[in-house]
Amino acid sequence: MTIPKFLHLSQIYCKRAPGRGRSTWRYCLVLAVILWGASGAFAQAAPPTDFSKASTGEKLTQLDQRVTAAQSSADNAWMLVSAALVLMMTGPGLALFYGGLVRRKNTLAIMMQSFALMALITVMWALVGYSLCFGGNGPLIGGFEHAFLRGVGADPNPDYSGTIPQTTFMVYQLMFAIITPALITGATAERMKFSGSVLFMVLWFVFVYAPLAHMVWGKGGFLNASLGGRFPTLDFAGGTVVHISSGVSALVCALYLRKRTGYPQQPMPPHSLVLSFIGACLLWVGWFGFNAGSALASNGLASSAFVATHFAAASAALAWSAAEWLKNGHASALGAISGAVAGLVAITPAAGFVGPMPALVIGVCAGAFCYWMVTKVKAIFKYDDALDAFGVHGAGGTIGALLTGVFAQQAINPIFGAGKAVGGLDGHWGQVGNQLVGVLIAWGIALVGTIVLLKIVDMITGLRVSTEEEEAGLDITQHGEEAYNLEA
Repeated sequence: MTIPKFLHLSQIYCKRAPGRGRSTWRYCLVLAVILWGASGAFAQAAPPTDFSKASTGEKLTQLDQRVTAAQSSADNAWMLVSAALVLMMTGPGLALFYGGLVRRKNTLAIMMQSFALMALITVMWALVGYSLCFGGNGPLIGGFEHAFLRGVGADPNPDYSGTIPQTTFMVYQLMFAIITPALITGATAERMKFSGSVLFMVLWFVFVYAPLAHMVWGKGGFLNASLGGRFPTLDFAGGTVVHISSGVSALVCALYLRKRTGYPQQPMPPHSLVLSFIGACLLWVGWFGFNAGSALASNGLASSAFVATHFAAASAALAWSAAEWLKNGHASALGAISGAVAGLVAITPAAGFVGPMPALVIGVCAGAFCYWMVTKVKAIFKYDDALDAFGVHGAGGTIGALLTGVFAQQAINPIFGAGKAVGGLDGHWGQVGNQLVGVLIAWGIALVGTIVLLKIVDMITGLRVSTEEEEAGLDITQHGEEAYNLEA
């Protein structure tokens, strides 16, 4: 509005204002100046584009751009939160869960292994890991085009997610790479050298995890279900890549290192179930980022995976507790949290393909099956899987991958195209065969790769501490400190 117009309005007001004299005119002059300044501020705040004068086509284009930007922002925010949740699963979740299950003299040692992997795998991921997992389009492993994170920036990679920056996708997948080798440490607890553990985990990440991740999730991977795989294996969030690989490798490590001194004659109960309880609860919460985040968008599929994850964990905890109650006459806290983790493991490959009711069934199967593996099979074969990494992750990941082929539905995730059957409930029972192929390949790579790498590391640094060091505890002998200073 112009100055003359404001002065004209102020004169009208002043004529109607009560009273006469200089004070009234001064008041009117001040009012005119204020109104003129306010009109300038509003004019500057107005958008430069006159949307009302745009054509219909331009309006639709502008609206589409705004909707796309809003969707991208929402997806990116959800994925960054999910990445943080998955990192929380390793530290503090897994560190506390495993830390409470070992004897007091080995608390810091097992927690330090998880923490060290947060740093080690991050550096390896930046150098070559991301490129080996998600670069190229070969059937077995990626290339080196993204080595040192070349070409990884704010623009999305449409092969994996078209709405989030590739940087976000990269850091989200990093969190999976961190927790996977950390799971293995549960089998080698209380007897493996820290130096040997560091070297073995780095090599294992390169030669076991990276090939499996590319085969299942990478473009052109041999087992990829959506980007040209020969045997399309359904693995929404890591049943084969994360849990089978780490669980089977954990069993190999336990057999190679042999039993702990005094096992099983000497009792070796958890030193703090409170720590393990807190760790298990953190794992449960973090698993929503693990599974629901694997939708790579803030959408209905993420909601479906979120619900399936929660339902499976709950039913598995109840199933394990019921089995324990029938056998021992009571349900223990350790059994309940172990059952919940087993259900979370089993639902991981299926989370984005099944509805709530199949998720409950998968959880019940996982809870009962993993309980049997931990209490019966382990006792029959007498292997010392210290924290039951194989019994929960290897066994739970295997049964979850196979049941994914049974319960997956195109109504939840039409991964093969609209109207095309996905799993057995849709009539595509051949998918169970594809899942079996994926399971066998994951088992084979983990078995062979772990044996070879253990022998190499054993020759370089050695793997097992001495009997004296084991009896003194790894906190003191490997790190020179204790978790609890009881004299302070």
